[in-house]
Amino acid sequence: MDYGNVTYALVSNERQFVVYMLTLMQDPEIYAGDTETVNGIIGNFMQLIQLKNSKLFLHSHQVANYAVSVAAKMRLPREEIERIRMAALLHDIGHITVPNQVLSKVPYLSTREMSVFKNHCNAGSCMLENIPSCQELIPYIRYHHERFDGTGYPKRLKGVNIPLGARIIAVANHYDRFINPCTQNWVKTKDEAVRELLSLSGMAFDPEVVRAFIDALG
Repeated sequence: MDYGNVTYALVSNERQFVVYMLTLMQDPEIYAGDTETVNGIIGNFMQLIQLKNSKLFLHSHQVANYAVSVAAKMRLPREEIERIRMAALLHDIGHITVPNQVLSKVPYLSTREMSVFKNHCNAGSCMLENIPSCQELIPYIRYHHERFDGTGYPKRLKGVNIPLGARIIAVANHYDRFINPCTQNWVKTKDEAVRELLSLSGMAFDPEVVRAFIDALG
């Protein structure tokens, strides 16, 4: 594939992209509003995700639902559950910087394609760095591909050094990729996906989060 010819546009709708870029040039104080304002910001980002890929849009909602269930099962404070919900909705916002040609090949990527794909964690968190009301979401988005054993990315964080919200989103994200995959190559049954989580407990995922997730599934 000649990457010089690949279009790295954020979305297919150029007008939407221009409007989005203009928002990043505004005074950050305009984003420091109440919950309604934050939900509006998240809604705008979700529109961009939907324009990029309708399956990714559905995946984002599914991960948020799973993450909230796990956070509630772990008896986290209501405010933290809400932060996790919002971060889970936006955990893959960085995918709008990844060409569809790459996304469609996951998990079968070349070394160069994998480098492009892995950058979505940093790209997504950078999109929020100018929005004061979203600052607490950034670590959950940036580190949701870290692994409990320290072999993940982008920072190779290990164990409890990975923010709890990111650890929860990681489990929800992995499970939903199997149950409602963006590519048919990843289709598994619910039982197979649960066994996969158990086999990766303590390596890729926090064992406590995995237990809470399975309990939440009932």
